[in-house]
Amino acid sequence: MKASIMRALQQTSLNGPQDMRLITDAPVPSPGPGEVLIRVEAAGINFADISRATGTFLGGPQPPYLAGFEAAGEVVEVGEAVTGLQPGTRVTGVGYGAFAEYMVLPAAIPVPDGWTAEGALGLAVNWPTALAALKPMGNVVAGETVLVHAAAGATGQAAVTMAKHYGATVIATASPSKHDRVRGADHVLDSLDGDLAAAVQRLTGGADVVLESGGGATFKASLAAAKPVTGRVVVFGLAGGEAAITNWELVYKHQVRLIGLNIGALIQNAPAVFGELMGELAALIAGGVLAPVQPTVYDLADGPKALAELAARATVGKLALRP
Repeated sequence: MKASIMRALQQTSLNGPQDMRLITDAPVPSPGPGEVLIRVEAAGINFADISRATGTFLGGPQPPYLAGFEAAGEVVEVGEAVTGLQPGTRVTGVGYGAFAEYMVLPAAIPVPDGWTAEGALGLAVNWPTALAALKPMGNVVAGETVLVHAAAGATGQAAVTMAKHYGATVIATASPSKHDRVRGADHVLDSLDGDLAAAVQRLTGGADVVLESGGGATFKASLAAAKPVTGRVVVFGLAGGEAAITNWELVYKHQVRLIGLNIGALIQNAPAVFGELMGELAALIAGGVLAPVQPTVYDLADGPKALAELAARATVGKLALRP
């Protein structure tokens, strides 16, 4: 029998994760039609959690709210019209209130046989984002050059692996202390290099596809690193802050294809494309291209600390909370 109250992390303001607090009396939610309730075994930490906590995530929840949106765990209750999932099935997905002992998932992805819940984190957020940026958005083909920023992070690591699988030459960027965590790239550059675009141009003559999540000064470097006319810059994050480009710059300075990616918007507005993407992701997993992640795991109460470290670029790979 499920409990009626639970431990959870509550965001109390839009001043950042430092105003996230552990509560012990949050009501356990109930699944609605098409939803499942899971007992959370591991919750994924993403930069979007920071965006939500600072109010920069468009349409994000208003405090006080239960933080987190990605989790994996065991189904304990199914709502009406749910087929194919029974209590006891282990799943992962996204919803609201993942930093808790229980959460409701409106859509659930079964955890592959033999994988732990922690290992499955990435199936619903990082891997689809990396694949969408490379394929339906970036249209990468064998022989092209792909520039991956933040390559030591969860999405970056997946993007490097996938891009190499598709036959691309991969240039990865990361801070020097993280270079040993960037595996598989053909070249690894210092993300703090003030002349990053010039280094990319020297190596390859420019990138065909740039996976841009840095924002700020990195955004300008991405534009300059892309090949004129044919280069595609896929923007799916703004970790370093907002950055602007003018129509004058697009005409006279950076003649690139600028593509915005929000995985939630992709799911909502192009479900057929997302379905194909998830089919391709399943094939990559079945083929052994993608293996279970090995996140750095924190206790639930240490969520604010983990998010602060992520914001300070002090982490590598996937981060998770254990309720």
